[in-house]
Amino acid sequence: MAGRGKESALDLAKFVDKSIRVKLAGGREVVGVLKGYDQLLNLVLDEAVEYLRDPEDPMRVTDQTRPMGLIVCRGTSVMLVVPTAGTEEIANPFQQEEMEA
Repeated sequence: MAGRGKESALDLAKFVDKSIRVKLAGGREVVGVLKGYDQLLNLVLDEAVEYLRDPEDPMRVTDQTRPMGLIVCRGTSVMLVVPTAGTEEIANPFQQEEMEA
């Protein structure tokens, strides 16, 4: 594609000044307001809150939180970025119902 600049696989511009949830390598999860980012996916979050992990299962996140304020998430650690507005947990539509005999 001649003449076209390098495009980001993820366009974060629409999430600036909006609340996002970020999953990081190693199992940590943070929610905050996206203030900035770069092409390496380094993220600047304000009003950030970390969701603490379950001490018995470090890959599971609990509802307990820890306020963090203004933070930078290193792009190499970012695994997932999702908006918090407009998302809700739903039942798994692919889960097989147990048949009654």
